[in-house]
Amino acid sequence: MVTKINKKILDSLYNKYNRKTFVSPDPLQFLYGYDNIDDREIVGLIASVLAYGKVTQILKSTNVILEKITPEPSVFLNNSSPSKIKKLFPNFKHRFATGKEISSLLLAVRSVINKHGSLYSCFRSCSKAEQKTIIPALTEFTAILKEKAVDIKSNLLPSPKNGSACKRLNLYLRWMVRKDRVDPGGWDKIETSKLIIPLDTHMYKIGKALEFTNRKQANLKAALEITEGFRAFIPADPVRYDFALTRFGIRDELDMNKFIRKLKGITPA
Repeated sequence: MVTKINKKILDSLYNKYNRKTFVSPDPLQFLYGYDNIDDREIVGLIASVLAYGKVTQILKSTNVILEKITPEPSVFLNNSSPSKIKKLFPNFKHRFATGKEISSLLLAVRSVINKHGSLYSCFRSCSKAEQKTIIPALTEFTAILKEKAVDIKSNLLPSPKNGSACKRLNLYLRWMVRKDRVDPGGWDKIETSKLIIPLDTHMYKIGKALEFTNRKQANLKAALEITEGFRAFIPADPVRYDFALTRFGIRDELDMNKFIRKLKGITPA
């Protein structure tokens, strides 16, 4: 049973914190420099797959890659030979990800774009109207990329097929599908109602506190249950509050425990 929560408090949090002012140091900030959706979808994928570990290192690693392929990543990939792309990052390292893996990912993106026209077109070909969530499309999309990205050995491209919550890829989809003051959007034919919460540590704690899930691991099942909890009162956009809620742990003025008590009506709003 999903606990009753005070939607007005959620909306108040969204209205206050869902603004570009509060984005930095979120890797989402990289997407704002690319008005062309063909470029933004490439930048978004790079920034999202590297979105683990310390935020300073995430930003540094993403910058290293983008410096090599800007100002127009789509043009760069189209005009660069596979041999050139393979040599781009000889000394790159981001936690478990190597430069060889990043080059392999870029080669996979290049291959997909050459075949489908864009990452968006590829993802749309994986998405079916009858699917209730984005998970089947994401599963097929990652399989297509991984088939081409032959040198990826780490968990750079996780798949829902293995039970992973796929936090980083669901974050990518939030960026690309939603459009508001924070999320730039662009993939406008994908329904926001099908999106899944990008399940990080903070959102997992919030989901458990709100009794959306009682699972002991932040896995795909937990992500689906927490998404259902939010979908119960905002069916068209269940990840609407994700950015604002994940400011907990970042903003000193935000106390998660106090917020949860207010949200559940335990203490006065």
